Amino acid sequence: MSSEAEHSLADFYFPEDNSALEAPASFSEWLEKGAWAVQLFEPQMLGAVRPRMTIERAGKRTEVVNLSSYNYLGLATHPEVVGAAIRALQEYGTGACGSPLLSGLSNLHRELERKLAEFTGREACMLFNSGFAGSMGSLAGVLRKGDAAIVDSKVHLSILDGVKLAKAKLVFFNHNDPDSLDQALKASEGRRRLVVVEGVYSMDGDTADLPRLLPVAEQHGVGVFIDEAHSILVYGDHGRGVLEHYDVEARVPVQFATFSKSFASCGGYTAGPAGLIRYIRYYSNPYGFSCALPPATVAGILKALEVATRDNSLRERVWDNTNYFREQALGLGLNLGESTSQVMPIIIGSDRQALYELCSEMNDKGLFLAPVDYPSVPEDGLRYRVAVTAAHTREDLDRALQILEDVVVPHVRG
Repeated sequence: MSSEAEHSLADFYFPEDNSALEAPASFSEWLEKGAWAVQLFEPQMLGAVRPRMTIERAGKRTEVVNLSSYNYLGLATHPEVVGAAIRALQEYGTGACGSPLLSGLSNLHRELERKLAEFTGREACMLFNSGFAGSMGSLAGVLRKGDAAIVDSKVHLSILDGVKLAKAKLVFFNHNDPDSLDQALKASEGRRRLVVVEGVYSMDGDTADLPRLLPVAEQHGVGVFIDEAHSILVYGDHGRGVLEHYDVEARVPVQFATFSKSFASCGGYTAGPAGLIRYIRYYSNPYGFSCALPPATVAGILKALEVATRDNSLRERVWDNTNYFREQALGLGLNLGESTSQVMPIIIGSDRQALYELCSEMNDKGLFLAPVDYPSVPEDGLRYRVAVTAAHTREDLDRALQILEDVVVPHVRG
């Protein structure tokens, strides 16, 4: 193992230098030694997000099959979605130019709020200009110092940052474990509490086990907040997410989701009871002190919602592709963890150098996957993360599987 592969970003979180305005010397030295690996990050996409596209990594351009983008329904280049955004750009200009509370809210924003409230079956909805800020801001808007957030151990960083921003107590329960949730709720009695889970967990691709978790939360009289970033428009008979999939929509009062995945845009929304949504508007700093989404972006999201929900064809296609890819990948002996969704990890273990070397080789052969390293995942669970979409053809998936067989399978089999 080369020396730079012995470390990860976690090793440089606490700087050894005194200046807060200088990068730690050891960090800079580590990056220089590992430049061959670091260059895999921040690839440049030379054009729109498509199943096959050109990217630039480490100074070279490569035609690749793209299994890294969250464009789950293939709407990023849908002509109706693009056309709606262009028309709004011509009418409304490039930006909202103000906070939604003061001057940035247009009639398009209000229309999207109404449509999303109707779609989710909620009384009200509010928009955020970032998915991360929306998840973080929603929790910071309702939690306070002295409260306790009881969160699944695998939730997204935005959830943890929201709890920290609110100065609430952060209590973890073991992933999808109802007994662990029960213990955490018993240990936090006497506080205002909120249980927080995700619809589809972004690094593992499994869903929140709501049929087993909800009865525990209800027994303790504690509400549940769900982040459906990766499940909205994909799960459920009508695309309303994991809540619809498990038929528990009436039992979870607040649903958050992003626009950066299936909606193929940016931002996010929180939908729930009208009184609570009205309250969050005034107490969520990422909402009140950030510029509203550009109207052209909102118009594109409105059209994306319409296209995605007019029938089930896109959802059926993403599931057909997902099931095919999973079956073939498992047949190759790849470790996909506990994934049951269109998000699939390819777990290679603890060999950090192999993580980057294999990724570079796959890139050269024409497959775009990104390395996921510790501390984003456990040190013995380093991986690549596959995102299967409705836009992929069988030919795209077969090409990707062939490259995985040529590059990753020999390493896995030893």
